[in-house]
Amino acid sequence: MPNALHASASSEQLGPIPRELATIMWPELPPLLDEIKAEVIRAYPEFADVFAGPHGRFVHSAIEQSLTIFVDQVVRPSVPSPLRDEMIRTFGRFAAAHGRSLDTLRGTFRIGARVALRHTKKVGKRYNLSPVFMLSFADTLFAYMDQLEALASEGYMEARSSAEDDQDELRRKILRLIASGSGTPRATLVELAERAGWQLPEELTLVALSAGAHPARTALHGDVLMDLGDPQPYLLVPGALDAERRSALAQALGGARAAAGPTVSLAGAADSLRWARQALGLALSGIITEAPVVHCTDHLVTLLLMSDPALLELLAARELAPLQGHTATRRERLIETLRAWLATRGTAAQIGEVLHIHPQTVRYRMRNLDAAFGRRLADPEHRFATEVVLRAMHLRERADALPASSVTPSRTAPRSRGRTRRPPPAA
Repeated sequence: MPNALHASASSEQLGPIPRELATIMWPELPPLLDEIKAEVIRAYPEFADVFAGPHGRFVHSAIEQSLTIFVDQVVRPSVPSPLRDEMIRTFGRFAAAHGRSLDTLRGTFRIGARVALRHTKKVGKRYNLSPVFMLSFADTLFAYMDQLEALASEGYMEARSSAEDDQDELRRKILRLIASGSGTPRATLVELAERAGWQLPEELTLVALSAGAHPARTALHGDVLMDLGDPQPYLLVPGALDAERRSALAQALGGARAAAGPTVSLAGAADSLRWARQALGLALSGIITEAPVVHCTDHLVTLLLMSDPALLELLAARELAPLQGHTATRRERLIETLRAWLATRGTAAQIGEVLHIHPQTVRYRMRNLDAAFGRRLADPEHRFATEVVLRAMHLRERADALPASSVTPSRTAPRSRGRTRRPPPAA
C-alpha cells in the first residue's frame, strides 16, 4: 500500500513510496554504505584519513543512521529522527573544525544521493520495479538528501561562527598581553598565536583610536588585531605602517581620529601605544593638526614637550619668573620677542622681520629682557629650559587660536586658563 515518506526536520511529504521497499532495501544497506564511502573517497581523497582516523567510526555511524532512517520512514513516515539530525549536524561541525569547505561538505551528500540511486536502479532491475516507481523514488531520495545537506550545513555554520568568535576572543587576548607590556614569555605568545591562526610579528605598530571608533574590518588586512571594547580603543598592525596600510587605515576610520605609534619590537608595544594615545590627545585638543591619522614619528619633539604638563608648568614658572612684574600685555610682547630671538639668534632687523615690528622696537624689548633676566640668558642651561617652555607655550597657543568648531574636545587634554598655557596631559 502506498505511503508517504516524511523527514523529521521539516515534516514535509516527500512522495509516495511502497512500504514493501523497506523489505527489499534492508539487506542492501551494508553494501550501499561501503559503496558511498568508496565513492566519497574517490571524489575527495582527503576523506580517506577521516574514515581511517579516530573519527572514522562516528562518520560511518552517521551515514548508517541516515540510510536506516530513510528506510524506517518508508514504513513509518512520522518516525522521529533526533539522533540522526544531531549526528548530521555534528558531521557538519566536524567538517568545519577540520578545514573542509562548505562546498566539499555538500558535495559528499550529492555523491551519496547519486550512489544510492544508482544502487537502487540495480535492485530495481532485479525486482522488476516499474519506471514510474523509480522516478518517484529518485524524487524522494534527493529531497531526503537535501534535508541531510541542510542539517549538515547548519552544523557547519554554527561551528564556523563559534570558531570565529573563539578566534576573535583569542586574538584580543593576544593583543592585550602584547599591549600591556606585562612581559609575557614569547613562547606563550607564539602558542596563542598559532591557536588563533595569527603570525606573531617581529615588529609592530600600535594605533590609538578616538572613543567610539568602529573601523570597517573589511577595509583592513586580516592580520590587524583590534580591541574596540577598551575605553580607549586601539589596534595592532604587524610591521610598519607603510603607504598601503596607511591608506587602508584612513579609509577604515570613517571619520574617526587615530594616532599611530612608532614601529617597535614586540617588547616596545606598550610604549608605542602610550605614545600613540598621547599623540591622539594632542590631536583632539588641536595641538597637532594632522588628520585623520597622526603619526607619532612626525611629532616626536611635540610629544616630548607635552609629556609632563605639571612639570612643564613648574619649569615655566621658574624660567619666566623675571617677567612676573610686568602687565599681561607687556609680558606677552616680551615673551614673543624672546621666543623669536631664541629661535633665530638673529639681529634686531631679522627679528623685526619675523615679528613684523620695527627693529628699534626689537632693541627696546631686548634691553628690557636683558634687564629682567640678567645673566640667565647667557647661561646655556637656563636658555635651553626657557626655549623648551616657550616652544610648549607656542604649541598650546596655536591650538587656542583654532576656531572652536575645528577642535574636537578631549577629556585627556584640558585647556588651562592662565597666561602660561598648560599643555595637555599624556593620553
